[in-house]
Amino acid sequence: MALTATVTCLVLIEYLAFGMLVGKARMDTGVRAPAISGNALFERWFRVHQNTMEQLVVFLPALWIFATFVHELTAAGLGLIFFIGRIIYCRSYVRDPESRGPGFMLSALPNIILVLGGIIGAFVHLF
Repeated sequence: MALTATVTCLVLIEYLAFGMLVGKARMDTGVRAPAISGNALFERWFRVHQNTMEQLVVFLPALWIFATFVHELTAAGLGLIFFIGRIIYCRSYVRDPESRGPGFMLSALPNIILVLGGIIGAFVHLF
């Protein structure tokens, strides 16, 4: 499970980095805590971080379930696609929120595959 653990750590480091970028944007734009609005650029960074957290709730358990019951290398590959998708999502959303689609899809599709594959794999192992 070393590949799955490595991908998990990469994605968590990415999430932490996004959080630091939100803090930097807060300082750069003068949006004082606890406010989460007041500057469009800050709001974009905040939304990237928030959306990534929303995706991680699905991604992390699905990644491990898929790796356990289906195939670890495939899970890790899907995890890397998710990781890259989040980077693309971040860059495009901050630049122009309307352009976030490709990055979002590169995150959402692996999640769908991991969840569906994981539930099928776990179900098959019941019998």
